[in-house]
Amino acid sequence: MEKRKLGVSGLETIPLVLGGNVFGWTADRDASFAVLDAFVAGGGTMIDTADVYSAFAPGNKGGESETMIGEWLKRRGRRDDVLIATKVGLLAGTGGEGLAPSRIEAAVDESLARLQTDYIDLYFAHRDDPDVPILDALAVFDKLVRAGKVRAIGASNYKSSRLAEALRVSDDNGFARFTVLQPLYNMMERPAFERALQKLVIDEGLGVVPYFSLASGFLSGKYRSEADAGGKARSGFVTKYLNDRGMAVLAALDAVAGETGATQAQVALAWTMAQPGITAPIASATKVSQLEDLLGATTLRLTDAQLRRLDEASAPVEAAA
Repeated sequence: MEKRKLGVSGLETIPLVLGGNVFGWTADRDASFAVLDAFVAGGGTMIDTADVYSAFAPGNKGGESETMIGEWLKRRGRRDDVLIATKVGLLAGTGGEGLAPSRIEAAVDESLARLQTDYIDLYFAHRDDPDVPILDALAVFDKLVRAGKVRAIGASNYKSSRLAEALRVSDDNGFARFTVLQPLYNMMERPAFERALQKLVIDEGLGVVPYFSLASGFLSGKYRSEADAGGKARSGFVTKYLNDRGMAVLAALDAVAGETGATQAQVALAWTMAQPGITAPIASATKVSQLEDLLGATTLRLTDAQLRRLDEASAPVEAAA
């Protein structure tokens, strides 16, 4: 299966990253292990999680996803054929909160313990922290790389100006650089990435692994009315897409799916994979059947005409006006 380089991190992945936000939330231990096993068996390499997953779920406190992945790694007895990405910055705890240097140093050790590993392949700043000087945060990230606890670092939810500043600070001080960006990006959420960020990552050679690649499931085509979304875990995320633009996107997905024999989810992921600067979208699954559907996107090649149809249907309102 095709593999793509994650910028200059030295890491590479197939064009799909498995999202771990559901592990310990909407996927229990058996379901999580089954999905993880199927992902690796299908050629998958990179699994994305965060220390905060899933503190947002009732009864959880954070760390549940990392713990689940750690138990899976221990059970399979092999670490060298998968990449583990996790994040710091949204879960307060020992050492403070955000990207305070003391918090990063404590959080990485906590993540390593939960993951039952002695290194993290890719460690993300989960979001920018305006209360911490970029120099201070990058100094501790660099320290982690030099100590071997982290192989590469990345930035999630950074604006272009702050990402550019972080890259400059790293270069000026000889620090490890952010080599991967994890932004919000999908057919329904385009402007934030397609403006300055896309040009920056291409110019600087960063890898890009966007999250919410299926718009919380909306781009799978299963949510077409408020009744479809009612009572579902992600209902609060998808109802905002139930408008004229959302229906136009679903119609375009339906048409291309009909032409290719693929599913709507596969078409949506293939569109993302084909966008300039994108390395591999992140998508999650709670069932093996869902995971197999996602993996199918990695071999789907859309024609230029199909990509144009999807581009036009999903054009942001301000860009289409």
